[in-house]
Amino acid sequence: MEPGDLARLRRQYADIPLSESQLAADPFTQFARWFDDVLSVPDAILEPNAMVLATTDGDGQPSARTVLLKAFDDNGFVLFTNLHSRKAREALATRKASLVFPWHHIERQVVVVGAVELTSHSQSAEYFAQRPRPSRLAAWASRQSEVVADRRELEQRFQEVEQRFAEGDVPLPDFWGGLRIVPDTVEFWHGRSDRLHDRLRYRRATGGWVIERLNP
Repeated sequence: MEPGDLARLRRQYADIPLSESQLAADPFTQFARWFDDVLSVPDAILEPNAMVLATTDGDGQPSARTVLLKAFDDNGFVLFTNLHSRKAREALATRKASLVFPWHHIERQVVVVGAVELTSHSQSAEYFAQRPRPSRLAAWASRQSEVVADRRELEQRFQEVEQRFAEGDVPLPDFWGGLRIVPDTVEFWHGRSDRLHDRLRYRRATGGWVIERLNP
């Protein structure tokens, strides 16, 4: 496909302005408002809590993947994963990560940049207990991010785990837990015509949050 072929995919934005006066005093309240907007559009997006998590390794090589937001509050944004996975190893080694929420169907996106910390064991255990039993078994069976010979090997490990925990509950693995991204900046992007998009960023500063407008 040539660049000219892609040009016709350019969309026309509704051109609804986003001004500083519309924003909440902190990014978490503002995020909650936009997340409610996402949820208010029925059947418009399959995974409204999907986000892209970007990390880097020790050589600065970036990697990104789509994960699911499982909690957020004034302390940050939380996801859960195998702690031996590439994303967890990189995030915990550098203690830095970025998130992107691509809510294109409402002409918005949110970009979070900040520090990474582990959630408490109790929070991880509470969430793990809420997962469907097959998902808990899969957490034990998958050696996430490692090479596997074929699908058959993966399914065999799942069957072994299923037999291991056949008589009782599936406990939280010691290699599984939550990552919290504690933001230093949170950018709220709103699409506008002629590519003059509104970009308003919260930046953590002494005593609170500073709101800045960025060039599109």
